Amino acid sequence: MPTITSAKSTASIAPPEPFLTPVELLRRARALRPLLRASQADCEAEGRVSAAINDRLVSEGFYRIVQPRRFGGYEFDIATFYKVIMEVSRGCTETGWVLSLVGGHPVLVSRYPLETQIELYGDTGELRCPGALTPPGRAVPVEGGYRVSGKWVSSSGIDIGTHFMGLANIVSEGEPTHLQVILDIDQCTIVDDWTVMGMRGTGSKRVDVEDLFVPHGRVLQVSGMARGAEPTGQDGVLFDNPMYSGRMSPFLIGETAAVAVGAARGALDHYEELLRTKKTPYPPYQEKYLDGISQHQYGTALAMISTAEAALVRSGEEYMEYARAWKEDGIPFDDNHELRLILITQRCIELAWDAIELIYRTAGTSASAKVGMPIGRILRNVAVLRTHPVLQHDQTVVRAARSSFGL
Repeated sequence: MPTITSAKSTASIAPPEPFLTPVELLRRARALRPLLRASQADCEAEGRVSAAINDRLVSEGFYRIVQPRRFGGYEFDIATFYKVIMEVSRGCTETGWVLSLVGGHPVLVSRYPLETQIELYGDTGELRCPGALTPPGRAVPVEGGYRVSGKWVSSSGIDIGTHFMGLANIVSEGEPTHLQVILDIDQCTIVDDWTVMGMRGTGSKRVDVEDLFVPHGRVLQVSGMARGAEPTGQDGVLFDNPMYSGRMSPFLIGETAAVAVGAARGALDHYEELLRTKKTPYPPYQEKYLDGISQHQYGTALAMISTAEAALVRSGEEYMEYARAWKEDGIPFDDNHELRLILITQRCIELAWDAIELIYRTAGTSASAKVGMPIGRILRNVAVLRTHPVLQHDQTVVRAARSSFGL
């Protein structure tokens, strides 16, 4: 059971809206959908979430969902986070992706020393910390910290960041020690090398630093690429809320799953509009929503998406249950729990992809048009999302099987 050191005794930052509820935040996410849908093409063309959209995300509290209340956040639970990300991604996949990854990082930041968090959140609690793990940079120990150099690729949302989080290795004769470092955004050089077929609007650019001094307080020892940002060698965490005691990997994969599932629901919205207006290519040439085959295709996609939504929300609830049992009852949040949640979230991504592929395949060739066809854009976006190494379920299912057999 982790040793909890309360941070309540220190001065705190009041959240902008102390009485904001998850229900109201979810209502705001739904209300934002028309604007996000109308901005999809511009987001893709500009290669980033626009300043105007980002201002709305900031002003309406979306970046503070899982931010500690001690630092001006709302400290809602993981299931609420997933629900909001699904709703935003339903309007715009790229905006949902940036919000999910950046808005989820306060959970990672919660493991840093209290003094570091006080510095990072400042007087207002305004913290947006995009990150990237690959390729890991290099950290050279010096008095008081490290000299860090790195060229990290695909840092989603870096255009709207206040800070940056990267992985660096201390190279020694044995296995390298993996460090997660947090830098001020003005210490970084941003290189626009994001030329991909999908997720173009995420602004996932390269971040360069050269021989930069990073103090010990801005460094956290983590597991590295095998388990991502999982802290190692810690005796406890600073906050009473069990959310900040849970394992990182299931949550980080859940962030991505929420985007994929929300994107699939957005594709289904467009599909419904198409079926109501497009006619069948065969007699009696009626609107497709009246056609039995089209009804079967729509219903199949609806079933997959609804299942993914339910499973993902439940995985968020289980995450909180496992973390609470670990903190309060000493029941470890162990590998089996972690693998269970990862299996569920990865399967949610697969269901979302299968639904999107079905929608795209049966929407007609016009869905492939470069202009005015969001179904094709959503397919490209989720196709790119699925290429992330940690989302490949083949390795996870083998790990889960071996764990079940005690191997």
